[in-house]
Amino acid sequence: MEEKKTSVFENGLIWFGAGVSIAEILTGTYFAPLGFGKGVLAIVIGHIIGCALLFLAGLIGGKARRSAMETVKMSFGQKGSLLFSLLNILQLVGWTAIMIYDGALAADGIFAAGRWVWCVVIGALIALWILIGIKNLGRINTVAMAALFVLTLVLSVVVFRGGGAALSGDSMSFGAAVELSVAMPLSWLPLISDYTQSAQKPVKATAVSAAVYGLVSCWMYLIGMGAAIFTGESDIAQILLKAGLGVVGLLIIVFSTVTTTFLDAYSAGVSSESVFSKINGKWVALGATVLGTVGAIVYPMDNITDFLYLIGSVFAPMIAIQIADFIILKRDYSERQVNVQNLIIWVIGFALYRLLMRVDIVVGNTLPDMLITALLCIAVHQLRARTKA
Repeated sequence: MEEKKTSVFENGLIWFGAGVSIAEILTGTYFAPLGFGKGVLAIVIGHIIGCALLFLAGLIGGKARRSAMETVKMSFGQKGSLLFSLLNILQLVGWTAIMIYDGALAADGIFAAGRWVWCVVIGALIALWILIGIKNLGRINTVAMAALFVLTLVLSVVVFRGGGAALSGDSMSFGAAVELSVAMPLSWLPLISDYTQSAQKPVKATAVSAAVYGLVSCWMYLIGMGAAIFTGESDIAQILLKAGLGVVGLLIIVFSTVTTTFLDAYSAGVSSESVFSKINGKWVALGATVLGTVGAIVYPMDNITDFLYLIGSVFAPMIAIQIADFIILKRDYSERQVNVQNLIIWVIGFALYRLLMRVDIVVGNTLPDMLITALLCIAVHQLRARTKA
C-alpha cells in the first residue's frame, strides 16, 4: 500500500499553524525601540533571508524523500548525523516547553485558572494532535486554521487601531534586529523536511510552506511590535482583555500554541527514529509533549533570545553544508559511518557564528556564516578532488 502523500494545500496549512504563535508575537515586541519603519524593514529583510534558507532545507528532504535528520546523514554519515539528531531532539523538547509556557502564561492572564492548569490543557491538546497524526489532520486542521485566521485578523485590528505615537531609540541595533528576525525561520530548518518528505509535489509544497510561514511569521512579529508601539503594552493577554476579547483571545492563545508546538513534538519523534531505528516516533513525540509540559510548569522561560541564537549557531552551518553537498556538489555520504571533513567544517562554522555575534552586520550574522561555511565546504571538496586526480 502506497504511503499517503500530503497536498500543497495541506503543507501550507501546517506552516500557517507554525507561524501563528505567541512566541513570535512576543519576539516582535523587542523591535519596538527601532520605531515602526525600521522595525518593519528589519522584520522583512530577516524573513526573506530565513525563509529562503527554509526553502532550500525543505527542498533537500522533499526531493530525497527523507526526514530532516535522515538528510543530515547525506552530509555527515550514519554516525556523524547522531550528534545533530540528539541536539535536534533536545532543542525540540526545549521549544515544546517554551511554547507551552508562553501559551499557558498568556491564557492564565485572560482566565486565571493557574498557569500549571493551562500547561496541562495545552499539553493534552498537543497530545491529541499527535495521536490524530499529521496525515489525518486534514479537515480538523482546515477548520482550526480558518478559525485562527479570523481570530488573528481581529487581534490585528485591535492592535493597529490604536493611535499612540511610535517609540524611538536604538536600544537594539538594526543588524541585531535582522538577526532576531532570521532566528525564527532558522529554528525550523531542522524540521521542515519532516513534512516536505511526504509531499505529493515536493518543490511546490516546499515553496508554499516557506512563503506561507514567512508571511504569517512577519504578521506575528508586526502584531507584537505594533502592540508595544501603539498600545504601550507587550502583554498579549492584557491587550486582548482591554479590547474585550476574553473568550476570543483565549481561543487564539490556546489553538495557536497547539498548532505550532505540535510540529516541535512531532519532529522530536521523527528525529528519534533516525537515532533508534526500532523506536516508534509517535510515542517519543508524546514523551516530548509530557517533558515539555512538565518543563513549562517547573521552569520560568521568559527570555528566549539566547536560546534562538544557540539554535542558529548549531544548525545554520549544518544546513549550509547540506545545501552545498546536495544542491551544488550533488554528493551523498549516507553510506559512510562518519564524514570527518564535514564535521570539521561544521565546527569552524559554529565558531564563526559565535564570533560574528559580536559584530554588528546589517544583514545579521546567519547569512555571512552560512555563505562562508558553504564556500569552505565547496573549496575543500574541490581541493581534495584535485589532490586525488
